[in-house]
Amino acid sequence: MNKNYVFEYLNENEYKKIERSVKKYNMLAYKKLNFEFYPSLREGKFLGKLVSMNSKDKTKTYELKLPTDDMFAKVHGDMKLHYTVYEDKNVILLVTISPEDILSEGHRTELATCNGVIISKSNAERDMFKINLLKMLDK
Repeated sequence: MNKNYVFEYLNENEYKKIERSVKKYNMLAYKKLNFEFYPSLREGKFLGKLVSMNSKDKTKTYELKLPTDDMFAKVHGDMKLHYTVYEDKNVILLVTISPEDILSEGHRTELATCNGVIISKSNAERDMFKINLLKMLDK
């Protein structure tokens, strides 16, 4: 018989805020998350890279890389879903989606873009520098 897993959240309010920010700034990742990754996880097909195992608590922690633009990944880092599986309880604990700083900031305020990459208001100069440097290296 198939095991159906249930989603729980480490901090549901924060997770939902970050998830809405993913929806706003990276629709492809949001669609993959909701229509491919979540159903697979519920069916017990654990996707991504196994990061750690805890034999005492019978847990496995995974990181699942979400599709994102190459320039975004170079400036802010890869977008990843972090989750923990409790196999004996049939529970998947959704921890967070990284990079948390830019995604949570994107939920609080409207972020500007440069060359299709969102720019943090708190670190605008750093992000612009990275984008301009990457553009110069591509030439």
